[in-house]
Amino acid sequence: MCGILGVVATTSVNQLLYDGLQVLQHRGQDAAGIATAEAGVFHMHKGPGLVRDVFRTRNMRYLQGNWGIAHCRYPTAGSAFNSAESQPFYVNSPFGLMLAHNGNLTNAEELKREMFLQDLRHINTNSDSEVLLNVLAHELQAAATKYQLDPETIFKAVAGVHRRCRGAYAVVAMIAGYGLLAFRDPYGIRPLIVGRNMTAEGDEYLVASESVALDTLGFQILRDVAPGEAVLIDTAGHFHSRQCAERTLRAPCIFEFVYLARPDSLIDGISVYESRVKMGEHLAEKIRHTLPHIDIDSVIPIPDSSRPSAMELATRLNLPYREGFVKNRYIGRTFIMPGQAQRRKSVRQKLNTIAQEFRGKSVLLVDDSIVRGTTSKEIVQMARDAGARKVYFASAAPPVRFANVYGIDMPTRRELIASNRSDEEIRSEIGADGLIYQDLDALKAAVHALNPSITVFETSCFDGCYVTGDVSAEYLSSVENQRNDSKLAGEDPDAAQLDLNLVVAD
Repeated sequence: MCGILGVVATTSVNQLLYDGLQVLQHRGQDAAGIATAEAGVFHMHKGPGLVRDVFRTRNMRYLQGNWGIAHCRYPTAGSAFNSAESQPFYVNSPFGLMLAHNGNLTNAEELKREMFLQDLRHINTNSDSEVLLNVLAHELQAAATKYQLDPETIFKAVAGVHRRCRGAYAVVAMIAGYGLLAFRDPYGIRPLIVGRNMTAEGDEYLVASESVALDTLGFQILRDVAPGEAVLIDTAGHFHSRQCAERTLRAPCIFEFVYLARPDSLIDGISVYESRVKMGEHLAEKIRHTLPHIDIDSVIPIPDSSRPSAMELATRLNLPYREGFVKNRYIGRTFIMPGQAQRRKSVRQKLNTIAQEFRGKSVLLVDDSIVRGTTSKEIVQMARDAGARKVYFASAAPPVRFANVYGIDMPTRRELIASNRSDEEIRSEIGADGLIYQDLDALKAAVHALNPSITVFETSCFDGCYVTGDVSAEYLSSVENQRNDSKLAGEDPDAAQLDLNLVVAD
């Protein structure tokens, strides 16, 4: 789960890319980077931390040019942070390429071997994004005649990427002297949307992970990039698109709607906010039928993702809706913090109770999901410390029981509270008086209702069914071992920021 942006404009894009990253900050807090192109030179600045901390005025002045890409990083596979893995990535052969990627390749190790033995390319980091960049570079070289590029050649190269790469990937890339390329994996697991801004100087285009970036930057939504599709905007502002995959299936990650995306975004034609309202509707029906005599004085959301679900649940059950927690906006999202101890510590720093809403009351707390259980356990205890008489807990999502390998940091089952526990055991573990989970069929129905054309969702973290069909027990075991090795190794002490001027072909 990372945030990516790509812009081709008629004026300087450094501020556009910075502002776009700011509204996509929820998709990654680990590192950020921006690359722009000007007169045959790529400019890049990237480093660890939040967007506001990585970029200063001197960095922004340095990022000249009217087209570019940007990325905010969220670590996948539980890896310790390495500043060399900040994005975008660059390669200069055979064409100058910059690439930023959201997702996770499930055959990255196999591709690394192919790169070394067959393609004669060296991978410098452990990042699958660098692997993806080199696959694209090799396919461009194979497709090009006398190193000349045109849309047909570029789309042929993307088709080669689709044939070789497995997993989830939404990509923005800069091709030196040519333009902005964006494409999405054949299953459309990770989101990607394109918008246009018509100006007197010509049309401008923006590709982003979520529509909220288009809204805030003044671009009108054109459409989502289709699964397997590639979009190409050349430096003159001409728009090209092509379906590059032989077989496609639109199967967006349902966890985007549960938690990852901002509520004001549209993904594959579905309002994230409305989907969360629908989740609350279905959850209320489950409570009505399974726990009709539960004693509840008020419904309280865990801010912020669960608010739409909690409000609709309260309305459907005719119960008072109350705000019982105040959120510190300057603490990051605890789910995407890399360490368990750090997540636990941050819960108390992030949330504080309004004691009047708990004292002597029986409350129903509503959260978007329960992943590791760390946050849920701390929150239940906070409610009790504030004087709650009874604390019930409801999750707008089903139990998270399986590893996610498509770009969300939940790779090992041992870390998931629901992986080997019953609902009653989970209730006891988090210390609640009652626990209610959404049913998976109800969750699917809530999202499907807003776009009936989408009939399949990527739901592997709930049911263990991996939509790409290539995830084996051996692969899951290797990811778990990799995560354990990263923990033993500790954090990378190298946290330097990086500026680059890269001379490329005109």
